[in-house]
Amino acid sequence: MSQGITGNKQRGVSGYIVSFFGVIWRFARSSILGFASMIVLIIVAVVAILAPYITPTDPLLANYRALLEPPGADFPMGTDGLGRDTFSRVIAGTRLSLQVSFVAVVVSKIIGFSWGIMSGYLGGRFDIYSQRVLDVLISFPSVILALLLLVALGSGTGTVTLAIAATGIAGTTRIIRAVALSVKEMDYVLAARTIGANPTRIMLQHVSPQCIAPLVVVASTSLGGAIFTEAALSYLGLGVPPPQPSWGNMLGGVLVASFKPPWWLVAFPGMAITITILAFNLFGDALRDHMDPRLRGKLE
Repeated sequence: MSQGITGNKQRGVSGYIVSFFGVIWRFARSSILGFASMIVLIIVAVVAILAPYITPTDPLLANYRALLEPPGADFPMGTDGLGRDTFSRVIAGTRLSLQVSFVAVVVSKIIGFSWGIMSGYLGGRFDIYSQRVLDVLISFPSVILALLLLVALGSGTGTVTLAIAATGIAGTTRIIRAVALSVKEMDYVLAARTIGANPTRIMLQHVSPQCIAPLVVVASTSLGGAIFTEAALSYLGLGVPPPQPSWGNMLGGVLVASFKPPWWLVAFPGMAITITILAFNLFGDALRDHMDPRLRGKLE
């Protein structure tokens, strides 16, 4: 009996593994560019996780004997005005930039997801008032709204995270609300309402699962925008406070210190921002096409 249970568990685990790789293979066949972007994002995530262990030198350590050294054997990406290794700072900045952006996106999507489902399902005055509040939030450009929040709350990593999260709530709420409006008219939702099911239970068990797929797509594309917003705020001096390195304050600090800085101090952090945002956008587009049933047959 125990051998049969163990065999079923092993077959179950192997089945999950085969199913997982099957999904990856279908995604790779549907979009080579999206699959390549996913590989790039995995590499970036691994670098961010292992950043404290793979940096060649301390990213905060100043070396006054190697000020503004160009890229070479000792310093692959050169050094800055304090002699700090740019390569180590780019790696350390990967961790901080992704951490701030990921937390901000998670917070904004949780709030936007809950708000959108309630607005779409409950309707009435709650939906009307919610739409007016969202109109006000959307009327502000994301960077301007984040700047206003930073001025009101003060600088700091936590404040930057909250400011970036606030800029992503309105768009997520609008998208999830549109999905909830269509889902609540489906037969199984009407049947649950007919038998007297609690609205909270209907929203949690029947409406929310249908909104997960659009939420995943929105979150994947929003990560690129969150990285850009963090870089813009840090570039303006209102983001992650120095000396902790992030991609944005590496650019902002060097451009403030010199009208024409050395090229390597601009090129390498700028390339890291560009490649990561491009990978998130391409992956989000490919994921949207892959999860759309109307396009799945054409893609395959």
